[in-house]
Amino acid sequence: MKHQGGCHCGAVRYEVGGQPKHVTLCHCTDCRKSAGAPAVAWAAFAEDDFMLLQGELTNFQSSSIARRGFCPRCGTGITYRNDSELPGIVDIQSATLDDPDAMPVQAHIQTAERIGWMAHAHDLPQFERFPEIPE
Repeated sequence: MKHQGGCHCGAVRYEVGGQPKHVTLCHCTDCRKSAGAPAVAWAAFAEDDFMLLQGELTNFQSSSIARRGFCPRCGTGITYRNDSELPGIVDIQSATLDDPDAMPVQAHIQTAERIGWMAHAHDLPQFERFPEIPE
């Protein structure tokens, strides 16, 4: 099965085929700093199962072993490659899929670096939209 996705501005479009090797929510500092978010969801595919359909990615060497690909226009993170730890694998930020529900997260990883309050974030009140702000 093939899935498509892209960046926020639409300049970059991609397609992945087959089943992901895993889908995880990463809590590492590198992911958090890169995304400006408390965690990032990733779907791992064989490099041959990933294809850019439109646009180009700009790569950033985010550590001595990791490269992150992002849209040069809007900055949306798309890929992560780590040839020493994950040879032949490209991780895609699964929230950039057109249908992110097609790849539900299976596990949390790098929890040793998780922000403390994230361990109980699911216990917080939830609102479908913005909550009312008291005057």
